[in-house]
Amino acid sequence: MKLMSKITMIALLILGMAFNTNAQDDGFIYGKVTTIDGESFTGQIRWGKEEAYWADQFNGTKEDNEASKYLSRDDRDRLRDRDRDDRRRISGINWNWSSSRSYDVTHEFRCRFGDIAKLEINRRSEVELTLRDGEKIYVKDGSNDFGNEVVIMDQELGKMSFRWSRIDIIEFMDTPKSLGSKLGEPLYGTVTVYGGEFTGFIQWDHDERISTDILDGQSRDGNLDVEFGNIKSIERDRSGSAVVTKSGRELYLRGSNDVNSGNRGIIVNTDFGRVDIPWREFKKVEFSAAPNSGNSYSTFANPKKITGTVTTTNGETLTGTLIYDLDEEYDFEMIQGSDDDIEYFIPVKYISKIVPKNYDNSTIFLKNGTEIMLGDSRDVSEDNDGVIVLIGNGNDSKYVFWDDIKEITFNN
Repeated sequence: MKLMSKITMIALLILGMAFNTNAQDDGFIYGKVTTIDGESFTGQIRWGKEEAYWADQFNGTKEDNEASKYLSRDDRDRLRDRDRDDRRRISGINWNWSSSRSYDVTHEFRCRFGDIAKLEINRRSEVELTLRDGEKIYVKDGSNDFGNEVVIMDQELGKMSFRWSRIDIIEFMDTPKSLGSKLGEPLYGTVTVYGGEFTGFIQWDHDERISTDILDGQSRDGNLDVEFGNIKSIERDRSGSAVVTKSGRELYLRGSNDVNSGNRGIIVNTDFGRVDIPWREFKKVEFSAAPNSGNSYSTFANPKKITGTVTTTNGETLTGTLIYDLDEEYDFEMIQGSDDDIEYFIPVKYISKIVPKNYDNSTIFLKNGTEIMLGDSRDVSEDNDGVIVLIGNGNDSKYVFWDDIKEITFNN
């Protein structure tokens, strides 16, 4: 499918999808922060200057991964033959091979804040993460989500910032339908790229995502700091950007990574995950009033183990609980890949089928009917470490090497 038709189809699907909440404020992260002194504060929460919505992602590294216990000696030998170096780092995974054919493997952890019930800070670089169903996962440092300040708009005291070292527990809970005091309004609109457009909640420069956040740059008259809530549109133009305010003022800004090639990317949150658009693919964004603030905490169902059927290239079918890429076990975990430099992060729960196409790419079939060819990631390429199928009650397992997979169909 050509880029134009594919992105246009996705954009139309996004436009046609209704979010699962009618309230304006209950898409914002909300909860209780308890400090190491036992003091508690309740209100809207933001992770530093970044994550603000339930659909935003919490990132780290899994401390333990027991998937390797299902591998036989032959399986380990085959993986070792693929990765010949004694120590090799590939796509966010650390392999430590030894003469005894054992290895230690760690993977990235990524979920949405709406999937989390509680975070307990064990130390600066480690948290005990409790999922909505009570399952606990130990996650350690692997992103700026660790060690960052946490901002809370306390219902009584107002806006407060807490150093990571002062926090003991963060407990998440349903956001009130209307917040009396809040940090800002959602950023929402349509992003035009080369070949199509995406509409949804916008995260500018991997950072700004609410109306009170600031776009900064240099005009011919001096430095300017403009609240996003006052901006109508931003268009890439030469070495900077043309900015139009809601009142109709036209500005040309440069000299800041908010408005030039130093921009880290524009993220659009959709109902099937998120897309990350690099500056070189970006053309223009037009902001509009958000229909709401996104999916509420209550819409994030309890996480489920991934189940489905693996069909091999020799015609064998294996059905059971799946461990994808020797890593992903839950339906909230992400499949990551790129299409024409646009990066996708899609929870497994929104995927019906994955079909490997060649060494670099796989076709992702979404439950909403969309098909996307993704590559440039271990999740969808020959760097994938294969799938473990736990059959029946889990006492019987079968490991399928990625090269031997014809397709994976998910039941979730």
